[in-house]
Amino acid sequence: MIGRIPVLDVHPLVDCGRRPAKAVAGETFQVTATVFREGHDSVAANVVLRGPSGRPGPWTPMRELAPGTDRWGAEVTPDAEGRWTYTVEAWSDPVATWRHAAQIKIPAGIDTALVLAEGAALYERAAEGVPKRDGREAVLAAVDALRDESRPAEARLAAALAPEAGDALARHPLRELVTASHPHPLVVERRRALYGSWYEMFPRSEGAGVEPAKAPRKGRRAKAAAAPEPSRIISGTFRTAAERLPAVAAMGFDVVYLPPIHPIGTTHRKGPNNSLTPAPHDVGVPWAIGSAEGGHDAVHPDLGTLEDFAHFVETARNLRMEVALDFALQCSPDHPWVEKHPEWFQHRADGSIAYAENPPKKYQDIYPIAFDKDLDGIVKESVRILRFWMDQGVRIFRVDNPHTKPVIFWEKVIAEINGTDPDVIFLAEAFTRPAMMRTLATIGFQQSYTYFTWRNSRQEITDYVTELAGETASYMRPNFFVNTPDILPGYLQEGGRPAFEARAVLAATLSPSWGVYAGFELCENTPIHHGSEEYLDSEKYEIRPRDWEAAEREGRSLAPLITSLNRIRRRHPALQQLRDVHFHSSDNDALIVYSKHSGSNILLVVVNLDPHHTQEATVSLDMPRLGLDRHESVPVRDELTGTSYHWGRTFYVRLEPGVTPAHIAVLRPSPPTGGSPTP
Repeated sequence: MIGRIPVLDVHPLVDCGRRPAKAVAGETFQVTATVFREGHDSVAANVVLRGPSGRPGPWTPMRELAPGTDRWGAEVTPDAEGRWTYTVEAWSDPVATWRHAAQIKIPAGIDTALVLAEGAALYERAAEGVPKRDGREAVLAAVDALRDESRPAEARLAAALAPEAGDALARHPLRELVTASHPHPLVVERRRALYGSWYEMFPRSEGAGVEPAKAPRKGRRAKAAAAPEPSRIISGTFRTAAERLPAVAAMGFDVVYLPPIHPIGTTHRKGPNNSLTPAPHDVGVPWAIGSAEGGHDAVHPDLGTLEDFAHFVETARNLRMEVALDFALQCSPDHPWVEKHPEWFQHRADGSIAYAENPPKKYQDIYPIAFDKDLDGIVKESVRILRFWMDQGVRIFRVDNPHTKPVIFWEKVIAEINGTDPDVIFLAEAFTRPAMMRTLATIGFQQSYTYFTWRNSRQEITDYVTELAGETASYMRPNFFVNTPDILPGYLQEGGRPAFEARAVLAATLSPSWGVYAGFELCENTPIHHGSEEYLDSEKYEIRPRDWEAAEREGRSLAPLITSLNRIRRRHPALQQLRDVHFHSSDNDALIVYSKHSGSNILLVVVNLDPHHTQEATVSLDMPRLGLDRHESVPVRDELTGTSYHWGRTFYVRLEPGVTPAHIAVLRPSPPTGGSPTP
């Protein structure tokens, strides 16, 4: 049955309350509800958070969000990780009811004595709930004034309405007919689930070398036309990749993500550019997991040993970075599971095992898993593998193509892992339909890839980010990767370096989590053919050494910009949260303007979306949204350039590609806080 005072439509609400809403420790979010009652008496409402201990914390008063709407809201901030609940309490407010009536009746001379007597009795009762140290004497003084017949009625009323008594009763109100909503679940996770800067690298390419060509054999038996053997690239290792980590840390990244590091099958191995005719020295696709040397719980021997991997993890940890590992639940035809668990695969009419397809793409070197014949067995084995790598120091997993596996499978696996290790984070690499992305988030994935990669125009970006930062933020956290080994967006192919700069600024300032795949800082943007998002000479199929030092020495690297972006993110809490982003107007669609704020930390970002032309515009700010007076002019400092300005409700901007890609301006600049929050 409905409560004495209706409390309806509580939000956030995930799957009608069956799933928990999400937050991280220290993150502020809004709880809203519809609250009303019969007649004209006043109502009020508050939010009660209960932490992992089950004890209620101090309640937070709600306010009516717009007069006459009956929609109430309050911002709350859980301060510790664990399982929480939030409850909305609605109640009759007799003091507010009396004040409203008294201010009408007493000036009109209606029931003056009776109204004052009722007020005195009400205040006296309310004073019992006010601690002596927190204003009880002020409330009792109002009681005495209301009963003082020697004073004019208006003076007695004024004493009751004095701020001292009002403030005390606001902190400790007299609540009647208290009605509570159902408690709604809330899971509070560590900050890395929301905030972080990711860098993707292939260890086999880092520190890779070239084995020189061998001269033809000499001697009487050698053929006259003998040719030298071709040179080949020698794989990098965990040890050589660890030597790259200081440079990655210097750019400000928090997470180093590695594609699969396991043995790679040889059956149907792919050659360069996805060819079906590999040469003897071609290394294969890391996602074709498994060979005679082992499966998902082994490392590729060319990369080193488990001890070498542990060295890589420890090196990253000492540089204040975490290692994220790819969890790709699929096999090469040579994986030990193919013989040990044939029921885990789909067999065709001719007895062969079906390889992976996404027509017209074919992945002859990969067998997908078939779950329905032994779901529990696959869950058990997956949990075992994840715990194996957790024991090696991995607490973040980027999950490959989770949308091609049953949702119930992920729900079981993640519940099993997070039930004992709630700090472990799962990132869904799910570029798929919205319903699947939403469901994966609600059943446990802490983060998700998004459609950001394909949102380029001002309207597309505005609409999508507004969606992500709204109700969606209560269950899905985005990670804005600017590129991946699979995805070279057309915007980057066509826009050159200015396009890379613009996308980096957008990703780093719109989302608290963003990421780049190695080579982004070198502006690698050559597709395998026109109209394709595949890289030419993709690192998925071959080792790709890069000369990082030469690129930086010659000024070709975006490392300085990326370093600045990550430094700005760490200095400003406004960029470490998702929910409070607001888009402002400009008279040029090629420029996008938005603000983010956290408490007194407010940033304004202006980005030129046109990588080919200089663009200028007059910006019109939503001043109330920034907490500013309509005619106020405030000092700002551009965190990218150090330049200072005074900006008002309208101001002029001009951004030139390759010179000034954006403004990232802090309002009312103060000394930076420095450092980043504990993940």
